[in-house]
Amino acid sequence: MFHGPWQRHKDLVSIHDLSAEEVEALFQLAANVKARPERYRTALSGQTLAMIFEKSSTRTRVSFEVGMYQLGGLATFLSSRDIQIGRGETIEDTAKVLSRYVNGIMARTFAHATVTDLAKYATVPVINGLTDLLHPCQALTDYFTARERFGTIKGLTLAYVGDGNNMAHSLMLGGPKAGMNVRVASPEGYKPKPAIVELAKQDAATAGTTVEVVTRPEDAVRGAHVVYTDVFASMGQEAEAQVRLKAFAGYQVTPELMETADKEAIFMHCLPCHRGEEVA
Repeated sequence: MFHGPWQRHKDLVSIHDLSAEEVEALFQLAANVKARPERYRTALSGQTLAMIFEKSSTRTRVSFEVGMYQLGGLATFLSSRDIQIGRGETIEDTAKVLSRYVNGIMARTFAHATVTDLAKYATVPVINGLTDLLHPCQALTDYFTARERFGTIKGLTLAYVGDGNNMAHSLMLGGPKAGMNVRVASPEGYKPKPAIVELAKQDAATAGTTVEVVTRPEDAVRGAHVVYTDVFASMGQEAEAQVRLKAFAGYQVTPELMETADKEAIFMHCLPCHRGEEVA
């Protein structure tokens, strides 16, 4: 029931690892599951997903737990207090042991290396639920949502305004695979990592789309079909919050900024949002 071209990929660590055809197949599968959920109620029967959470989350935990349940599987939650990583046990040992118990591992961590090491040593699929570098599941979901809204997103433009963080990185990497152009506006000192920008531009050149990084929000949003933002200070950056608020002055998504976007444009946020800060 889940046969598709993406199956040769054991893990989902970065959208860069997927082809445009695989992303389209995932979108089509998601649409099918939403349209006919009763057909998929036993699709993961007897399967167990281990969920490692170094970073807490409302949406990530609920979506994976409920998703596994609705597909007939089971999800088991492991907080940083429940696992031994950081208290002497190596990631290699953790990955190998969990692989003996479960059918897949989803990890939401701080260091990106934690997920890449889990994927390296696990013998079951590993899903990146978020790292400080990337947030692929969120970006894929957002592109799917845009696809639902517009029917097709090929050739449309997504504008991201704010911190050049994991969300910006995955949206940049996802745009070429979904067929969208991406423009990112961030202040100096907070722009996306150059290595990610270069990778996204290479993928865009192959796909026939564009990826741009600018400084002025207006330059990103003008004519865009999707306007996206995220918090100015992510989890783990609380000590920088006041400094970041000053740095991101002028980067709030306001009704006035939205007026410069396409007349049918939609606003998106990965949540949680801080109203009055990154969004009016």
